Amino acid sequence: MPLKAGMQDSGDPFAIEARRLDRAWERYHADARAGRPKRCAVDPEVRSLIGESWLRSTTAGVDPCRAEAPCASEAEAVQRLRRANSALLDAAHSAVARIGRMLAGADAMLILTDDEGVILEAIGDPDTIARARRINLFVGGVWNEHAVGTNGIGTALWAGEPAFVHGREHYVEGLREWSCAAAPIRDPLDGRVLGAIDLSGLTKIFRRHNIAFAAAAAGEIEAALARMTQEERMRLLEALAQQAPAAMRDSGALILDRQGRVIHSIGQPRLCGADGVAAAPRIGQRLARLEGDFSPEALTKALPPRLNCRGVEPLVVNGEVRGLAVMLGRPEERRGRPAASAARQGRGPTIVGDCTGVRDAIALARRVARVNAPVLVQGETGVGKELFARLIHAEIANGPDTPFVAINCGAVSKELVGAELFGHVEGAFTGALKDGRPGKLELANGGVFCLDEVGEMPLDIQPYLLRVLEERVIHRVGDTRGRPFDARLVALTNRDLRAEAEAGRFRSDLFYRISAVTIHVPPLRERGDDVQLLLDHFNHAIAAEYGVDPLSISDAARALFSAHDWPGNVRELRNLMQRLHSLSLDRRVDVGDLPVEMRAPVRASDARVERGSLREAEKQAVLRALDEHRGNLSRVAEALGISRPTLYRKLRDFEIHRVFR
Repeated sequence: MPLKAGMQDSGDPFAIEARRLDRAWERYHADARAGRPKRCAVDPEVRSLIGESWLRSTTAGVDPCRAEAPCASEAEAVQRLRRANSALLDAAHSAVARIGRMLAGADAMLILTDDEGVILEAIGDPDTIARARRINLFVGGVWNEHAVGTNGIGTALWAGEPAFVHGREHYVEGLREWSCAAAPIRDPLDGRVLGAIDLSGLTKIFRRHNIAFAAAAAGEIEAALARMTQEERMRLLEALAQQAPAAMRDSGALILDRQGRVIHSIGQPRLCGADGVAAAPRIGQRLARLEGDFSPEALTKALPPRLNCRGVEPLVVNGEVRGLAVMLGRPEERRGRPAASAARQGRGPTIVGDCTGVRDAIALARRVARVNAPVLVQGETGVGKELFARLIHAEIANGPDTPFVAINCGAVSKELVGAELFGHVEGAFTGALKDGRPGKLELANGGVFCLDEVGEMPLDIQPYLLRVLEERVIHRVGDTRGRPFDARLVALTNRDLRAEAEAGRFRSDLFYRISAVTIHVPPLRERGDDVQLLLDHFNHAIAAEYGVDPLSISDAARALFSAHDWPGNVRELRNLMQRLHSLSLDRRVDVGDLPVEMRAPVRASDARVERGSLREAEKQAVLRALDEHRGNLSRVAEALGISRPTLYRKLRDFEIHRVFR
C-alpha cells in the first residue's frame, strides 16, 4: 500500500533549529567568502558529522552558492556506469521497485548510487522526481562530497555509515529545501562500499528516523548481493569439478571470481605476504585484476609472482568466463625483509606511529587495561580511536571468544538506540521480537563495550546508561528483572565532552563517570613524520591485499603528503592510498596523480606553518633527492617527477648552491 504524506508525524522537529543553523551556516561561510577558508570555524551547535563535512567541503573547493549537483552529460557515460554496476543494480532491483511503489504519493523518492555517488536509479513520487531533476537529483547526477558538499549520499559514502542531512545542514545553498537519509551498501565478500541507497524529499515531510529506513534497505540489498555471491560460488565450484584437471581439484588451489577475489580455497594453499611470511589467503582477498583477455597466458601474467602459480584454469559458466582456478606451489619465504614492527609483534591491532602523542596514548591504553575503569578516547574523526579500544580488548582478552561489542550512537536513530543498548523483551513495543533480544551492553559481558560517538547519545537515554555503569545491572526495555553487567566500557568521541557538559548538551555526571581515564589521540597534522610511516605502511599493506607491487612515490609527491593537513586524518590517508592503488597504471605516483586539494598551496595546513610552508616542504624534498642521488640532476629530476629545466628553476628559487653533475 503506498505511503501517504499525511501519515508522517506532525510538526517539524527541526523548526526550532532552523534559524540557529542559518546563523551557523552564515558565520561559517563568512571567512570562506572572504578568501580565508582556513579560518572557518563550525558552530558547536552543529552536529559533528555535519561540521566535519562542511570543513571537508571547504577544503575540496565546493562552491556553497551552487544551485545543483553536476551531472554526467552523455547518456553513453551513464550507460557505461550502469553496465559496470550491473551486479549492484540486479541485487537492488527488487527492493528499489517495491519501495518505489510504496513512495508513490508520499512526496519522497528512492535513489541508488555507485561508490562515487553517481545516481544509477531514481524512483518514487512523480512530483518529487520532477522537482529533483532541477538539482540533478536524478540518473547521472554526481553526489559525492567533492562535487556538491555535505549531503546524505556523499556524506554516507565518505563516512562509510548511514547519514542523515536535513535542510540547512547541506553545504550548498541550492539543496537546503531538501532532506536525505542514506546508507552505504557493502560488498558481502570483501566489505568494500559499492554504492549507497538514499531516501530523499523536501524538508517538510522528513524525519530523523528515515535513516533507519535507509539502513534497512541497504541491508536488504546486501542480503541479495550475498545470495548472488553464494550462487556464483556454487556455479564456479561446479565448473571446477567439470573443467579443471584432477591435480588441481585434489591439491591446494584457489578459486577467484572475475574481480580477482578469493571466493573458495581447496586444501591448504599459502601465499607470501607483504612481510615475506607465508600465510593462508583470506576469503574476499583481491589477488589480481582480471581484464577482458581470459587466455591462460594472460591470466598467468595477471597473477602476482608471490602466488608461485603452477597452473591456471579459466572457469566457464554458460559460455562466459566467470572465474579462475589457480594451483599454487609451495611459497618461498622472502629473505632480507625487515622484521615485523613492535606494534605487530605485540598483542592487539597494529597502531602505526612514532610521535610522542601516539606512543603516550598506546602506553596509557596498555596501563589502563590492567584496572577496571571506564576509558574515554578523544580525537578527531578518522584518527583511529577504535584501534585503542581494540588494544585494550586485546590486553584483557582471555582468548578468541572474549567479546568486543561496539555501537555507534550517531548511526542509530533516537527511537532505536535504547533497544539497541539495553535489549528488549517480547511485547515491549511494536515490532519487538517474539522472544525478545539482548542489547549490546549485555552481549559485551566478559569483554569490552565500545561506545562510539558517545557525544551523539540522546540526552534522555544518558541517565539509563549512567545507572547501568553505577549499579552494574541491565534492565531490558519492558522488563523489571535485572541482568548483570560485567564489561569494560571504552567510549569514543570527537567532541570536547567537558565543554558539551558545561553547555548542557551532555550530562555532566555521565561525563565524569565515563572519563575516569582519558586517552587523547592526536590528529595526523600534528604527528610529524608519522605521515611518511603511515604512507609506507598503507602502501605495502594494500599492495599485499591486491596482490601487486607497492607504488613508487616520488619525493615531490611525498612532500605534498607531509604538507597536507589531512582533515580526515588517518582514514583519509588510507582511502587515498586505496584510490591510488586502484587507479595507477604504471605503479608510479607523482604530484599530478594527487587530488587537487593536495596540490593547491592554499590548502596547506596552518598547523604546518610552524614547520614550514609548502614551499619549505618542496625545498626539503629537493635537498633529500640531491643527497640520495649525489647531485646527479638527471636522476634528481626523474625522482621528483619534474623536467630538468623545472629543477634548475627550483634550485634558483630555493637558493640551493652546490656542485652538481
